[in-house]
Amino acid sequence: MIEAVIIDDERLARKDLRAILKQFPFVTITGEAANVAEALELIERTRPQVIFLDIEMPEANGFALLEQLRTVPAVIFTTAYDAYAIKAFEVNALDYLLKPVTEKRLAESLERLQETIKPKAEQYPDLQEKIFVKDGERCWFVPLADIRLLESTGSYARIHFGKHAPLLARSLQSLESRLNPLYFFRASRKHIVNLEHVQHITTLNQHLLELELTDGTKIPLSRRQSILFRELRGI
Repeated sequence: MIEAVIIDDERLARKDLRAILKQFPFVTITGEAANVAEALELIERTRPQVIFLDIEMPEANGFALLEQLRTVPAVIFTTAYDAYAIKAFEVNALDYLLKPVTEKRLAESLERLQETIKPKAEQYPDLQEKIFVKDGERCWFVPLADIRLLESTGSYARIHFGKHAPLLARSLQSLESRLNPLYFFRASRKHIVNLEHVQHITTLNQHLLELELTDGTKIPLSRRQSILFRELRGI
């Protein structure tokens, strides 16, 4: 399965593209956005493998969106203008489709996409892969499996493993983009937990959950993340 996002300020254009994509059951639409601000939030949250991107949109265009992304998925432009084709391929777009998009042209793009894209699970490092962590004079090579908690501390992230909790000079958000969401869950704006280290789940009230890790640390989930956690774990 390939996860995709549609970004277009025209509702009918999004509807038409979604209808054509139904002919390709291996593509799942995980969301739609009508402008760059919505698209940034959606892409960071869902991490699609491909985006179908309009160019001319209010306030900022599709190229401005790509400049703001930390990790850029495969891009298939869908636009009514042919004037941007050269620039599109300068930013390594997979394809450039003129509206109205036809099923035949879309099939060609998706075939090319299937040849180049990795299955989503393969985009992330294995849990046994080690990362280098340096804090002052101390250094560690830490397997991802050993990291039970990542905690935001301003523009830095504190990584909890064993009895250690060194600071890493990277933001929590930048680290999240490299972590496999099958194992690492964004519990809140401050915390990412390794689900393999969750030993207890407590219901605080009708909506909120709290996760207790193997070292006894308790991490409350926001209402939104509690709902998402229930969906992911079938609770």
